[in-house]
Amino acid sequence: MDTNFQEKRSSPRVKLQRPLRYQLRGLPEFNNVIGDNISTGGIGFFSDKFIAPNTLTMLEINILSRMLRAVGKIVRSVYLSHSNKYYLGIEFLELDPIEQMYLGDFINMQRTRF
Repeated sequence: MDTNFQEKRSSPRVKLQRPLRYQLRGLPEFNNVIGDNISTGGIGFFSDKFIAPNTLTMLEINILSRMLRAVGKIVRSVYLSHSNKYYLGIEFLELDPIEQMYLGDFINMQRTRF
């Protein structure tokens, strides 16, 4: 096991096996994917498409019965060998403060369930 690993995430993440939609800034179509994990600072998911880091995205994330809308940028795009998929990490740049509080409450609920 690598003992030199340093966690770079500033916010705790929880699993998020829920649908979300993203749109690359400047393009008309939305893409539907399933989220992998989420924090108040960003979200990760798997995609069939490579998206270059620093690409701006618009997101619609269904959390319980509420649709959160955010603007983010791709900070991680990693090809997953033997799967033809990419893991994408998005940092939130714009998220309404009320929606961010709602997301924080959701994350705290998920973390305390176990």
